[in-house]
Amino acid sequence: MKIIITGGGGFLGSQLCEKLLQRGFLTGPSGAPEPIEQIVLLDAHFARTNTEARVAQITGDISEREVVFSAVGKEPATSIFHLASMVSGECELRYDDALRVNLDGGRNVFEAARALGGRARVVFASSIACFGGGVMQDPNTDATKLAPQTTYGMTKAICELLVNDHSRKGHFDGRSARLPTVIVRPGKPNAAASSWASGMFREPLNGEPCLLPVRRQQSHPMTGYRTVVESLVALHEVASERFNDDRAIGLPAHRVTPVLAEVTLQELARERGLRLGRIEDAFDPRIQAIVDNWPVSVEGGRALALGLPMPPPLKEIIAQYLEDFGAAPVGRGQEGGQ
Repeated sequence: MKIIITGGGGFLGSQLCEKLLQRGFLTGPSGAPEPIEQIVLLDAHFARTNTEARVAQITGDISEREVVFSAVGKEPATSIFHLASMVSGECELRYDDALRVNLDGGRNVFEAARALGGRARVVFASSIACFGGGVMQDPNTDATKLAPQTTYGMTKAICELLVNDHSRKGHFDGRSARLPTVIVRPGKPNAAASSWASGMFREPLNGEPCLLPVRRQQSHPMTGYRTVVESLVALHEVASERFNDDRAIGLPAHRVTPVLAEVTLQELARERGLRLGRIEDAFDPRIQAIVDNWPVSVEGGRALALGLPMPPPLKEIIAQYLEDFGAAPVGRGQEGGQ
C-alpha cells in the first residue's frame, strides 16, 4: 500500500516515516494488513533528503489542490497522515495564510482522499488548541465543548468536523488525534506559541539559557514525541466500527509546569552528571495571552480504551530525547536553574 504524510519534512512527519518504515505494514482499506510499498512525504520544505528506496519527497504547498491530488495519486490502497499546518503563533499574525494553509489545505487533503473512491484511512493531527474560553474544564475531555480562542485552534476544530462528516458520508475512514504539546523537539525554537515547552528542556540540556515567556506555574498538557508517533499509528489501526459519531480522540498527557520541568531536569542532571543551562524569566504578554486560552490539563480515557499508549513519566520522555539527540558535553553551561 501507499502512505502519504503531509508535513513529512517536519519533525513529527520524519519520525512517523521512520516508524512506518520499521513497521513495514499497515491495515489497508480491505481491513487486512498490507505491506507498505511507498511512503510519499509532502511538505513545503525539506531539511534533508531521505534516501530510502520506498520514500519519495515532494516539495509543494498543500493549499494548491493540484499538488495535493498529484501526491496522493489514484491508488485505492492508500492511507494519509495529515500533519501539515501553520503553527499557532504564525496563525495569529497571518490570518489569511492560516485559512489558506490550514483550512484550504485540509480540504484539499480530504477531497483527495475522497477521490480515491474507497475507504482510505485518514489520520488528522489536531490539537488541544481546539479547546478554549469559559467552557474549558479541568481536565478537558472528548466531551468538552470546542470553543477555540486562537485562529490555529479554530482551523483545527473545523478540520475535525470535516473528518467526522466525510467519515459519516462514507467518503473515507477518518480519525483525528487531538495532540497535546509535543516534547522535546530538537533544533531551534519556532513560531509556535508552545515553543517554550520544548525549549525549557532542550536549551538547558544544550547548556544554553531558556528564555521563558510564560509564568513558572503555568500548567500545560505535554507528551513525548515517541508516544505521539506510536499514537498516530495505533489510531490508524483502530477498526472503524470501534468509533462512535465523534472521531476526534484526545491523547492523554502529563500536566507540566516550568517548575516541574526544572526539578525533573535537575534530578536527571544529577543522575547523569550533566551541566544545565538556566531557565530565565522573559515574560511575553502576547505568548501568555495565547497560552491562557489553552487547557491546563486533558483526560485521554477514550484514547486509552482504544489501545493508544499512555506517555511515560516526564523524566523518561527527557531520557528518550537524550538517547535520540544527545546533550551538551559536561563543562558547558551553568548549574541547575532558578
